[in-house]
Amino acid sequence: MATAYFYELITKMTDSLRDQDHLDIVIFSKPSIPDRTSYILGYSKDSPLDPMVTAGMELVKLGAQHIAIPCITAHYFHDELSQRIKVPVLHGIQETVRLLKEYGIKRAGIMATDGTIQSKLFQKEMHKSGMSTVIPDEMNQRFVMDLIYHCIKSNLPADMYKFNNVVMHLKEDGAEAIVLGCTELSLIKRDYPIGFGFLDVMEVLARLSIQKSGGCVKEKYSNLLMQQESRSNGL
Repeated sequence: MATAYFYELITKMTDSLRDQDHLDIVIFSKPSIPDRTSYILGYSKDSPLDPMVTAGMELVKLGAQHIAIPCITAHYFHDELSQRIKVPVLHGIQETVRLLKEYGIKRAGIMATDGTIQSKLFQKEMHKSGMSTVIPDEMNQRFVMDLIYHCIKSNLPADMYKFNNVVMHLKEDGAEAIVLGCTELSLIKRDYPIGFGFLDVMEVLARLSIQKSGGCVKEKYSNLLMQQESRSNGL
């Protein structure tokens, strides 16, 4: 579902008057790739790296000039992917940190998988840019993982008590903005009225994909921290 939404984001974020103003896109959806978090944390010996490289090479054969991976935890493998796939692999985390700095954020809360948090993907990039991070405590990180794995990945409604509890915890600890650092969390921003102050890495990656591929981005997406994606779905 996250990949489907990523494609939808690219489509609606593109400033266009006709079909030909949109990007040519090839999607390789391969849910059989081993779980990234399980491998990163040592719970599984099944590496997702080779299957991701194979998918990237197939996309290049089909004409892809840039690769975007709508899985934030998979950015753990960005260096290896960039070395083995012969076109640029976009880095959603680096672009997110660049935007946070552009928006004047000095301290951001991170909602992401255990793999992303424990490998410090956001923390390292933000530290290099002079920013500090707030991560959930043990209980709230369990809430984040429940939202990702037991709600969205399981095709069940999001537990908004848990979501709001994590957000409150991060803000009380000084977070000036909240990074939605997992593409399953992007679907919560899409489907629930969570308000402003959230930077969705999937929106960041979609906008970057358009820019790097020569497309034009709609003006309404100039400040993603103030962007609220929502749809009427009876929730």
